[in-house]
Amino acid sequence: MTVQRYIFVFAGFFVMLSLALGVEGSPLFVSKWALAFTAFVGANLFQSGFTNFCPLSIILKKLGVPESAVGCAR
Repeated sequence: MTVQRYIFVFAGFFVMLSLALGVEGSPLFVSKWALAFTAFVGANLFQSGFTNFCPLSIILKKLGVPESAVGCAR
């Protein structure tokens, strides 16, 4: 897997987890404040689209995860 794929997987996982923890109808409900993490992930993805800066990508690159040779824009 590449850095981009890991970012998609991590973002999707954390959105689903924070929704499960923050929606009252969920059996895993903890607090409505868990939805703040959903907003954080969304804001991070939004700014990353404009600035091309993502803290997770820096960490993954340092761990040796390869970057994608092809992408949507290429």
